[in-house]
Amino acid sequence: MAITDKSSILITGATGYIGGRLLHRLEESALPVRCLTRRPEHLRGMAANSTEIVAGDVLDYPSLEQALEGIATAFYLVHSMGSERGFEEEDRIGAENFARAAQSRGVRRIVYLGGLGEDNALSPHLRSRQEVGAILRRSGVETLEFRASIIVGSGSLSFELIRALVEKLPVMVTPRWVSALAQPIGIEDVLAYLLAAVDHPCAGSAVFEIGGPERISYLGLMREYARQRGLRRWMIRVPALTARLSSLWLGLVTPLYARVGRKLVDSLRHDTVVVDDCAARTFNIRPMAYRQSLERALRNEDREFAETRWSDPMSSRGATPGWSGTRFGERIVDSRATSAKCPPAAAFATIESIGGSTGWYYADWLWHLRGGLDLLAGGVGMRRGRRHPSRLRVGDTVDFWRVEAIEANRSLRLIAEMKLPGRAWLQFEVESDDGGCRIVQTAIYDPVGLSGQVYWYALYPLHKHLFQHLLRGLVAATEKRADAPHQPAATGR
Repeated sequence: MAITDKSSILITGATGYIGGRLLHRLEESALPVRCLTRRPEHLRGMAANSTEIVAGDVLDYPSLEQALEGIATAFYLVHSMGSERGFEEEDRIGAENFARAAQSRGVRRIVYLGGLGEDNALSPHLRSRQEVGAILRRSGVETLEFRASIIVGSGSLSFELIRALVEKLPVMVTPRWVSALAQPIGIEDVLAYLLAAVDHPCAGSAVFEIGGPERISYLGLMREYARQRGLRRWMIRVPALTARLSSLWLGLVTPLYARVGRKLVDSLRHDTVVVDDCAARTFNIRPMAYRQSLERALRNEDREFAETRWSDPMSSRGATPGWSGTRFGERIVDSRATSAKCPPAAAFATIESIGGSTGWYYADWLWHLRGGLDLLAGGVGMRRGRRHPSRLRVGDTVDFWRVEAIEANRSLRLIAEMKLPGRAWLQFEVESDDGGCRIVQTAIYDPVGLSGQVYWYALYPLHKHLFQHLLRGLVAATEKRADAPHQPAATGR
């Protein structure tokens, strides 16, 4: 999409949890918005028609110069915690590029969201977040940096962590970090601060520490969650549980996989509380208590819907594999088709509901076994689930897949994000047929080298069996849905 002069606000990280919600609030305010994203196709289903979407990357300086042309306020909501490489270096380069491009294009203000923590007691993750803020302030462009602790909201990483631990573990072996203090703040209050920063009259750069009214340990956060959910939980302290063991444990019982879990646990070990009340004195915003924020999050979670989720951004899968320049072997295609006695829309509604709490229509235990093996290999596993139980859009996660393309009532293509010696896709197509519809299911695999070939052919009998029964199960579920009265089709995006 061409860049126009009318845009005055730029959002980086608009496919992420905070950025996606901020985008919706800015669009509701009818403010002109431009989004910078590495994959525009993942954002088009989320953004309004009035929002400009431009391709770019904070690690690619030339793309930033174009994107920042004519921008008055730029939101910097990018971080590289999911990277397999050194995330501190990537964060540093991205911030330096953005700061230089913003200064050269005359940007009036940068708004950045970082993390709380004392300078002398920071994890590498928190230290990197604060270093990014310092780089942006040194650019000469007026920078407002907000530092927050746990952000509580349906779909947030912090909320998913607490919810999964308390829901799944009647007895919890808790490490030392559960005693660390946090100052949780609701997502609505974070967005209020970010929106207020657009027109805030301050002159010069500033750092604002934001948080709710209470300082609470992680143990207290979990106990309050259990109380609101009416769950009885026993928590046993084990001081010898290391950060590495904690991260592996989190990877097995929560939506976090071990790579991000390790970095997160390093941060959880430190107190993240407000020590400077400048934000409270400067902004007319009074954040909700944790109990209220949690109540709101649970109401949204109970409806099984979240505007955006922590797993939405591409960074949640780690660094994108460098397939460019790699010579792939011949693409292997496994395609099969069958008919169903129902309209195409009904079949597509079943397809669109695949994964997550619905399952995979056959041998769910095999899919979870594959997810468990992926976790052990450092992959994403099956823990990300879905954003919505029956609706998908480009960029959504579906367990260890991601939606690459979708056309309502016609086709869905998923790309695999589990650890593989190659690339893999799973595609479903629906077309009208006499008295019903025809469903085509296609598995596509692009192997890399000999290991990729061995992987496919070693597992081919299992894949053949699984895909055959997946299609049969899908048809059975479709016809059952069609026969049931008042079953709505998921036609909305």
